[in-house]
Formats: sequence, structure tokens, C-alpha cells
Amino acid sequence: MQQETSHSTEQALHNYKVGMGTFSEKLPRLTETFNTFTEACFEEGSVSKKDKQLIALGISVVAQNEYCMIYHTKGCLDNGATEQEILEACGVSAAFGGGAAMSQSVTLVQECVQELKRQTH
Repeated sequence: MQQETSHSTEQALHNYKVGMGTFSEKLPRLTETFNTFTEACFEEGSVSKKDKQLIALGISVVAQNEYCMIYHTKGCLDNGATEQEILEACGVSAAFGGGAAMSQSVTLVQECVQELKRQTH
């Protein structure tokens, strides 16, 4: 099972690189600008490269973007994050994602239910 996971992770990273290459051939200026911007965002600064990758991983989890989850998990490991740090970042993102669902439930959904009930009764 572990080899299948490794293979699928490597395959996903390969597919992303191939896709970016094809996209770059069709829209070189856009791709170059995007890549330059992204590289600048992940440069060492007041926030470390490792912490930026952990942030990006958390955002990827909430956004449910599988390619970004794989890419940024690799980025976390490449920048020295431990498995515990990665899992804690995912835990925070789960709390945030769950928090977003809860905040919409306790506000917007409840407001809609009350408003719609008034309209039908």
C-alpha cells in the first residue's frame, strides 16, 4: 500500500509539471508571471519558507485542492517540517474549515430558515 501512495504522489507531481509545461507553451507570459509571483511569495522573509509551506498546505486542505496538498506537503518536507508539524497544520485547517461551516450554519443558514419559514406560513 505504501508503494502505491508513493507512486500516486510521484505521478501527481509529474502530471502537474507536464500540465504546467503544456500550459506554458500556450500561455507563456501568463505562466511566467504566475511562476515569478509564486516564487516570490515563498521566498524566505519574516515568515520562514517552512512556515509558508505549512500555511499553503493548510489552505490547500480547506480548499480541497489535491494537487496543492501533494505539492505543499512535499514543500513542507523539503523545508524541514516534521510529520507532527504537518499534521498540526492540517488540524488547524480542519478546525478552520469546520469553523467556516459552523459560522455559516449559525448565521446564514439559520437566517434563511427563519426568513423562508415566514414566507411560506
